[in-house]
Amino acid sequence: MGLKRQILNLISHEAKLSPKMIATMLGQEENNIIRAIQQMENDKVILGYNTVINWDKMEGNGVTATIEVKVTPQREVGFNGVAERICRFPEVRSVHLMSGSYDLSVVVEGSNLKEIANFVSHKLSTLDEVQSTVTHFVLKTYKVDNFVFEDAREDERLVISP
Repeated sequence: MGLKRQILNLISHEAKLSPKMIATMLGQEENNIIRAIQQMENDKVILGYNTVINWDKMEGNGVTATIEVKVTPQREVGFNGVAERICRFPEVRSVHLMSGSYDLSVVVEGSNLKEIANFVSHKLSTLDEVQSTVTHFVLKTYKVDNFVFEDAREDERLVISP
């Protein structure tokens, strides 16, 4: 496995690792690690560094929804044009081109259900290319980016036998 992939594997699980720590873990010189990280940032391989937060533990954590969007691709740009427009909305956390029964998967966040409903009805569905939407609200999060949000508990249900 190449040095860049090894670095990416490490920082994808712990973005707070210092170049010195990465160098020690990989048996490399710190300057090699610094140069590799800078090059990956310049090449847009590394786009940013995020913290995974369990918002369910905070009051007023808001609402997240995944929206299935069917669109009409535009001539000469396909799905890219409409996807770029959707990406510009501040409510939108991610946009993915999908295979299957819909074209785009759009993840949005809002302070409440009404805010997301307004986004869908007043912003998203009014785009000319959008044919239809199906909105799914997140009820509970179990795992994000390899982080499990709760420790496994034993089943507390009573055993019922015939």
